[in-house]
Amino acid sequence: MRTVNSTQKTSSLPRRPLMAALAALLLSSAMTACGSDTGTAGTSPDTLRPNTPGTPSTTSSGGDTAPSSPAGTGAAGTPAAPGTSTTPTTPSAPGGGQRQVRASVYFLHGEKISPAPRSVTPPATAAGALRALMAGPSRYERDHGRTTAVPSGTTFRSVAVHGHVATVDLSGRYDDGGGSLSMRARLAQVVFTATRFPSIEKVRFELDGKPVTSFAGEGVVLNKPVGRADFEDLAPQILVESPLIGDTVRTPVRVWGSANTFEATFRLKITDAAGHAAADIYATATSGSGTRGTFDVTIPYKATRSGTGRLTAYWNSMEDGHAVIEDTVPLTVTR
Repeated sequence: MRTVNSTQKTSSLPRRPLMAALAALLLSSAMTACGSDTGTAGTSPDTLRPNTPGTPSTTSSGGDTAPSSPAGTGAAGTPAAPGTSTTPTTPSAPGGGQRQVRASVYFLHGEKISPAPRSVTPPATAAGALRALMAGPSRYERDHGRTTAVPSGTTFRSVAVHGHVATVDLSGRYDDGGGSLSMRARLAQVVFTATRFPSIEKVRFELDGKPVTSFAGEGVVLNKPVGRADFEDLAPQILVESPLIGDTVRTPVRVWGSANTFEATFRLKITDAAGHAAADIYATATSGSGTRGTFDVTIPYKATRSGTGRLTAYWNSMEDGHAVIEDTVPLTVTR
């Protein structure tokens, strides 16, 4: 009996290690199953995502790198408000499926600077905008009175930004022909286009890689960097920076830009597709009466019909109260 009992006890002992081994095997399988949503070789899925792009260089040879953040941000490029289309009616630049950002190029409306939208591919945003400026206004923009003083055939060579000054190199064709107004206008177009980017405050010019100190034969001195203030006479008293020509807007629409009017006051009117004034408000800039200030207002409007409309920036004459129109921006106004 003792021998039998001893044998029974001995045979029962291995069961515990065996059960423990089985339990460990089952636990290991369960843990493997729970980790099946990790990346290759057990790595976290986050390690498989593309790296965040680094900060772009501020030097562009041929316009391949960006001098600043995309247009539409910062002091000179406040983001478009909800209800304002950020897709221009003009064709977008070929991007090969790459992300594009909205920029502005400056043409002429009458004899004054007027912005128009373009799509450019980062990181070469300023280079892309300047290259688009050289291409001139689209047919839609020409049909609405936008012109350019930049001679046909002028090519963009490069832009380099150092200390908020952009050195813009253009082909020698840029200084061909025209009188002093044409010369100053084409300079202003480049300056306003470049300084739309927050990282650029002034522009230095080069032609075919050589620094320009005196522009053409018109006595325009360029021995130091120039900014928007140097071309104040070529900016309308009310410069609307957004919305831009061809944009689609909804109520309420945000309107911002700069102005230099008497006592900093002026008016903004939105006309709908039926020709009715959907809104007509007073606005005030941060300064005026000889000093250009900024403005940023949100305008609720009530359109009777959706379709082609416009934004008119004007002020009333102190003499007889008639409207002095500074600029008109063709828009698609929706109800």
